Amino acid sequence: MSGDDNTEKWYVVRAQTKREHISARYIRKELGLEVVAPQIRYTKVTRRGKVLWKEAMFPGYLFVKFDRELDEKAVCYAPGVLKLVRFGDYVPGIDEEFVLNLLDLVGDEEALDLQRGVELGQEYEVADGVLKGNVGEVVEVLAGGQRAMLLMEMIGGERTIEVDIFSLLLPSRPDLEN
Repeated sequence: MSGDDNTEKWYVVRAQTKREHISARYIRKELGLEVVAPQIRYTKVTRRGKVLWKEAMFPGYLFVKFDRELDEKAVCYAPGVLKLVRFGDYVPGIDEEFVLNLLDLVGDEEALDLQRGVELGQEYEVADGVLKGNVGEVVEVLAGGQRAMLLMEMIGGERTIEVDIFSLLLPSRPDLEN
């Protein structure tokens, strides 16, 4: 690397949180630059029921390929952009291989779909409904993977109860004291 900043490189751009997609769209359409602003998609349980949720994979950041000498001001003054990521006077470029691998992972839509699942034998706590707060062990995942059978202690014995996996809390992190 010769230290010449007159060539196009990938840079990390700091953007307003939850507005990364707005900045990316503007830079892509108005400035004609390559932008990668990957998102994750997942189903989330809300009061309205199950909702497909989208959020930034790297909240507050996006990757833009540009020539600093020609395009830095335009990028930095784009809607929602706060600044280029820098360390003092040094603005690091991002390895193109990293960006290409990221694009391979997220695809043309720049979104990674996260699937929620439960594991047999794992204990989960029920998050809502009449069984809220009860803990049970998954003994069967039903067809489609959206419902599971939990083995719970109740009414003087063990019972299997069918529940929606979205009503289950994720298990807590394991203790690392071993």
